[in-house]
Formats: sequence, C-alpha cells, structure tokens
Amino acid sequence: MKVLFMGTPDFAVSILEEIIREGHEVIGVVTQPDKVKGRGGKISFPAVKEAALKHNLNIYQPVKVGNPKVLQTIRNLKPEVIVVAAFGQILPKELLDIPPYGCINVHASLLPKYRGAAPIQAAIINGDKETGVTIMHMDVKLDTGDMILWESIPIADDETGGSLHDKLAVLGAKLLVKALKQLEDGSAARIPQDDSLATYVKMMDKEMGDIDFRKSAVEIERLIRGLNPWPSAYTKLNGKILKIWKAKVVECAEGGKPGEVIKTDRDTITVMTGKDALEIYELQLEGKKRLSCDAFLRGYPIEKGTVLG
Repeated sequence: MKVLFMGTPDFAVSILEEIIREGHEVIGVVTQPDKVKGRGGKISFPAVKEAALKHNLNIYQPVKVGNPKVLQTIRNLKPEVIVVAAFGQILPKELLDIPPYGCINVHASLLPKYRGAAPIQAAIINGDKETGVTIMHMDVKLDTGDMILWESIPIADDETGGSLHDKLAVLGAKLLVKALKQLEDGSAARIPQDDSLATYVKMMDKEMGDIDFRKSAVEIERLIRGLNPWPSAYTKLNGKILKIWKAKVVECAEGGKPGEVIKTDRDTITVMTGKDALEIYELQLEGKKRLSCDAFLRGYPIEKGTVLG
C-alpha cells in the first residue's frame, strides 16, 4: 500500500520500520518541527525524522497539519492510507477524508481506557495488571474511533514507563502491519468503543513527578516507576531537587511523619509515607549523576529524622 506515515517520538520509529520491512511504499513521513535544545541552541530532530533520513524518505514538518497548503500537499501525494502513531497534533476532518482506506492510529492502551497523551505511564501509576495496544480507525475526536485490532500484555511488578514503552512499540508495529493487510483485503473490523468506559489522561509534565509523601508507599512507588525515565519522580533535599529512580514498599508501623527518613543503612534510605514506608535504592541529586543509594550516602550522608520535600 501507499502509506503516508505520521509520527514523532521513539514509540513511532519501530512502527515505521516495520511498515518498510513489510514492503509497503512509504510515500512520505510527517513529523513535528525540529526543536532547539540547550543553552548552545543545538537543533534536535524528532526520532521519526532521524529514522526517515536513514531510509531517504520524503519528510514534512508542518507547524499545523491542518494548514490548507499542507492539506493540498498531502492530497498531491495520493496516499492510500495514513498511519498515525504518537504524532502530536489533532487531525482535521479534511485530512482524515483524503486516503481511500482512511487514517488508522496505533494507540498504546486497551481502548476505551486511557484515551489521551500518556496511556503508558497511566497504566503503571494506576496499578493496572495489564495493558496493550489498539489499532483503530480515526475520527475527529480524540482516540474515539472504531477499533480494528487490539492485544494485551501483562505489566510486570518492576515495570517502568521506559520498559513498557519499548514492549508496546514492538507490539504496536506487529499489530499495525496485520491491520494494513486486513484493510487491503477488506476484512478490517469496525468495532465501536464503549464511551461509558472511557478514561482520559493528560499530557505529562514535570510537576506530575512531585512526590506527595502523604500518599501511600504503594502509590508513590508506582509513580516512581511510571515516570521513569521522564519526567521522573522527585522530592527535595535541603532545597535541592532529589530524583528517586528505584524504591520498594515496606510495611511499617514505626512512627514518623510523611517524608521523614526513619532509617538509613549501608545501601538504603527508608522514608515514611501516609501508609507504610518506602525503601529507596537509586537516587540523583540536582546537577549530579544517578547513583545507587550506597554510593550516594558516601558522598551525601542523610541522617535519620531528615524530612524530604
């Protein structure tokens, strides 16, 4: 099929690569504009652009995909189908109506659960036992289109946002090429979503990672894993940001207020929460490297009774 691909971050790269491996003709790649990063003003390309350059594909980076000139460019390409994976812009109806086989989306959750921008992280933070990928026909609303295929995978007890991201990207690529075959032979399903079961998750930002030690240790530990590697969970130590990368829930009846360090030993720090306590194994002080707890304590001793946050 003649495929126009629309995607931006790492999640979309494996899907683009699989479309190419399956022999489909990728007539163009639409991704977000380049960004300026750091004090030096270095230009950073989207991950999908990097992949497209390796395959010598035509690349388009519109600020607004609904711009009339952009829409005409896409019409001129004459795609049979448009594949969307974490593109980052809402597609207008004028664009959705261009390809004869429509626009299909690779979404990293079991719809209708977790519509929106951060379904991978939400599944971990909310303590779900499984998640998955849904391939759906797109419509003008956010993640509400009829479903074609879906598949679930378990969420491991030590799953992080990063590890689950990688698993779902591989699964999404596999399901997407299967859906393209079904579109071609006319067997692709159109299964409506049950809107009454829908939940929405907002885009992640750094403030999401600010740990509230009044919450239970279970909730905080899930937050730490869900926001690893970005934007990461953090607290403050002596006015400096302290990122927490790895922790374990421990049952604790010992007194202490939320955020108080109730125990330190050679390789862990134990912090009181609203319910039970949290043993911290990996952390990172503002401006410093990520360290195991024992290495951290050698350079930055933390006394019992210290209050984080």
